[in-house]
Amino acid sequence: MFDVPVDAWYTWLGLSLASAALFGVGASLPTAPPPAAADAADTVDRAASASAPVTAEHPLDARAVRIAPNRLGLRNDAGTTHATFAFGPVTPAARAAALTDVLRGAPPSSRFDSPEALCDAAASARDRAARWRPVDGPLLVRRVVWEGCDVTLVG
Repeated sequence: MFDVPVDAWYTWLGLSLASAALFGVGASLPTAPPPAAADAADTVDRAASASAPVTAEHPLDARAVRIAPNRLGLRNDAGTTHATFAFGPVTPAARAAALTDVLRGAPPSSRFDSPEALCDAAASARDRAARWRPVDGPLLVRRVVWEGCDVTLVG
């Protein structure tokens, strides 16, 4: 018959377990890179530093976003990345429905009684703690200038 030393069985079993572990590690590695927060922050900075009112959009490769007045975070299955804005503070528009409407193109005068009301809503939105929100489309940026009120809305 077949005479195999006992050490060979242990070696075979050890190699099998090591192969299975290595396969498990390889299968758990992310298949996509982490999201590019710096690219999104560059889009925000270009809009915020414009000399006139402007609207911009940036596609996101993330499943969650966190917008704070001075920084942006993006998260997907491959990891989380953050970037700081060079031109801030910006206003996270998702914190108020009227700000979101203006971000999406509504004239500020259709949602606010005065430029002061817009500036007050923007200041209030910047004072709230940033939290993660699901991504449901591209990052939108709109710089609004209305009779002395100058805000950059991001959502």
